[in-house]
Amino acid sequence: MQIIELLTPAYEAAWLPWAVQYFFLVGIATGAALLTSACIFGPGHGAQAGLRQRLLPTAVLLLAVSAASAPVALLADLHQPARFWHFYAHLTPWSWMSLGAVLMPVFVLLSLLMCALWWLGQARWMRWLAPLLIVSTLSIVVYTGAEIMAVRSRPLWNTLWVPINLALSGWLATVGMGFVLYRFLPRPLQPDAQALQALRNLGLWLATGLVISALTWALAGIAGNSPSFDMAVRLFREFPVWRLSMLGSALFGAAVVGALLRGERRLHAKGYTLVLGAGLAASAWAFRWALFMGVQGVPKFGAGLYLYSMPLGGDGLLGMLGVAGLCVALVALATWALELFPQRQATV
Repeated sequence: MQIIELLTPAYEAAWLPWAVQYFFLVGIATGAALLTSACIFGPGHGAQAGLRQRLLPTAVLLLAVSAASAPVALLADLHQPARFWHFYAHLTPWSWMSLGAVLMPVFVLLSLLMCALWWLGQARWMRWLAPLLIVSTLSIVVYTGAEIMAVRSRPLWNTLWVPINLALSGWLATVGMGFVLYRFLPRPLQPDAQALQALRNLGLWLATGLVISALTWALAGIAGNSPSFDMAVRLFREFPVWRLSMLGSALFGAAVVGALLRGERRLHAKGYTLVLGAGLAASAWAFRWALFMGVQGVPKFGAGLYLYSMPLGGDGLLGMLGVAGLCVALVALATWALELFPQRQATV
């Protein structure tokens, strides 16, 4: 009789919690870039133009904070942040990560330039820059989704529904953070009830898109055309922790959508918009945590789940709190700057 003992080596997770922060912030940044561009274009007169004008400061604040903080989390996720220059010294165009090293700085520079033009009141230049920002934004949406989808060894990642859900949930987080951050703007720049209602309507459309995406994914899986659905069903059946997380996510998502539906007459209450916005952002963040950290706990081969314990230092909890602190500091800095040096008025 022969006994063969199989040992599982210990190794670092490919994606650290920094990645969750990065994909969360870059999702907000792409949504804010598209919202800013939408506020710039369109008819130049009438109620719609005034509505866009009142939403624009909130969109610009979101864009400035998220575009400036997302690259910090990305660099930290490289395990050795100083090696980022390798992407430029050894460019590999067939790698999505390598392409992202080129696309991301372009997006950040265009985003910050758009914010600076708004502060300077240069509406004409904003209109010229908006098409470039839209193209750059779409390139980031494609790159971030494809970077995960390219991993063929994991069915939960290797599916078209990942980039779609990343984009929709990230833009829904943009709406949520808009509800949270608008109150920190100087009063003349805060959106009124109609502008908040427009933001809520946008959230409803995005939530509807997510529901349709989930139903389509489930129908494709039932028809036998979605290995990612089959894997999700197996995890639901075999592992209580996944079952609880999936049921909890469904219930929390239903509660957030219900709050959006019932929010038409409550948007004047700042406490309600704060809770609603935090719930929208939290749902997008939780989706990314399950997608990155949860899926890495599923073995590519074999049974059971890998155990993951989040470190308390810079690679875990402290790093996540640091990114949150960076965002708070950027919001404080931006609002302080607007108080000290008011934005120069210009009609877009």
